[in-house]
Amino acid sequence: MASSAYSRPRFTSASADELAEELERLRAENRQLKQALASHAVVDQAIGVLTVLGQISPSDGFTVLREVSQHTNIKLAQVAEQVLKHAQGAALPDVLLGELHAALARHATDSPPG
Repeated sequence: MASSAYSRPRFTSASADELAEELERLRAENRQLKQALASHAVVDQAIGVLTVLGQISPSDGFTVLREVSQHTNIKLAQVAEQVLKHAQGAALPDVLLGELHAALARHATDSPPG
């Protein structure tokens, strides 16, 4: 038999390097996606807390988190973590507390009585 219909692929060092780079890129992307998923869950829980405690809609709950984040220059997920800790009895930093009260007051007037 002179040749076969199937032959083993030959990897050069360049293609092995490319595969290693692609593997590292995929691992980094996987880490980012896992972090995003965890962050999303925290934000969703904080929205739930604000919805109940502030008697606002979930949409307004997200808006409140976003506004507090923007006004304090603190990442949204970090604001959400602080809100969850506060719901469990921890004190909020003064800057967050003031912004949170202001944002809730703005949106409480927008929500119809329930």
